[in-house]
Formats: sequence, C-alpha cells, structure tokens
Amino acid sequence: MDSKTIVTWKNELENADILINLAGKSVDCRYNEKNKKEIYNSRINSTKALQKAINEFQNPPKIWLNASSATIYVHSETHLNTEKNGIIGDDFSMNICKSWEKEFFNTENQNIRKIALRTSIVLGKNGGAFPKFKQISQLGLGGRQGRGNQMMSWIHIDDFCEAVNFIIENENLKGAINITAPKPLSNKKMMKQLREKIKMPFGIPSPVWLLEIAAIFIKTETELMLKSRNVYPEILIENGFQFRYDDFEKSLEKL
Repeated sequence: MDSKTIVTWKNELENADILINLAGKSVDCRYNEKNKKEIYNSRINSTKALQKAINEFQNPPKIWLNASSATIYVHSETHLNTEKNGIIGDDFSMNICKSWEKEFFNTENQNIRKIALRTSIVLGKNGGAFPKFKQISQLGLGGRQGRGNQMMSWIHIDDFCEAVNFIIENENLKGAINITAPKPLSNKKMMKQLREKIKMPFGIPSPVWLLEIAAIFIKTETELMLKSRNVYPEILIENGFQFRYDDFEKSLEKL
C-alpha cells in the first residue's frame, strides 16, 4: 500500500477494530529540500488518505492511533513538558509535528476515538537508536555529545507496546498523549550508565563541531543528538499506567 491510494486501504480497514498509523519517512537523514519534502509528505499524505478512506466506510475502526513525536516540544533542559504545559515551538521538526497533528485532528468523526502518539526515542535491540549508542560506546566514543546537558526522553519498546494497548483499552483517553518513560536523564548520564553496563572504562566526548562533521558523513542531523527532549507522560501516569522500565538502568538490564 502507498500513502496516496485509498482503494487498498479501504479493503483492509473496513470492519477493522483498530487503526494504528506509524507511516512516515525516517528523520535520520540530512535535512535537504528533497528529504524535508519526503518527511512532510509521507506523514501528511498517509494521514490524509486514511481520513478519506474512513469517510467512505460503513463500519470504520472505533479507534485511530496516529504517530506523532515528542520532538513537537521545544529544546528544554529544565522545563518538563507535559501534555498540559508543554511548550511547542517553531522550527522544521516542530512544524512537521504540528502539521501532522493538525491534519489528523482536522476532521472529527463520530464514534472514532483519535489519539496522537507523541513518542520519544524508542529503545529496542533490533534497530533504532540503542544499537547505535551501544556500538559507539564499544568503540570508546561513548562520551557526552555536545555539552551533555540535553535531556534524553526515551521509552523501552516493551513499554511502548504496552502503552498503546493501555490507550486502546481505556476509552476515556483521546487527543495527544506523551509516550515516554517518566524519568528523562541527561545525555551525559545516559552515556555514562551505558558505558558502565558494557564495562567500557572510558568514552571520548564529541564536541558540537565534531558532531557537525560526522553528521555529514553518516547522513544525519545533529539535532537528533543535541536537542533536549524533556518530556513527561502525565496522562499515562494519571490514568494508572505502570511502566515496567521506568528508569534507564532498568531498561539497560533488559536491553
């Protein structure tokens, strides 16, 4: 299926109980004009196509969970962003998230509960950020990145799946929800705990100028490493969700 044609989507989703849309080009790339356009279109077009398909359903899903990102909040080293008091800013990444959620919530369908998953860094063994953090630490490069003060909001992949299931089962939950562990920590502390876990006695720090050069060669953006995502899952906590991995050390034990 693609993000523009609704015929196959209709065939799959008519009479379905739940729709979970995680479509979107990875932001782990250089932010040139081509990639920016693909990042935007892959999110907006897929959401728009699904909405168009749902409008034609006789029996649409009762729950629609759409991906979003904790990157919607501004860089913050001290302010803890909840769904109620989170500060949303204005740059490429934040505007992508704002446009994504605007498209998602733009249409209100009766009897369809919509949730935007404002997800932080998901940590798992197979792909994503954790294997990369582990690899650079094993090479002795697992020191702080930049000043190391940037806050790292994260969630273990098992808790991510459980949080999605929790939201599905709790019919009072809707709107934008932070999907992140309750204890963000600084980049400096995160890298230190990781080094200790893999028994690496040192980690060479990476100053910003070095990260800028490295980002060009590995075709990514330093924002992914340097932006401070200081996010708290207030709605999940208030509604009784229990994290299995509520701090980074517990998560490391599993990972």
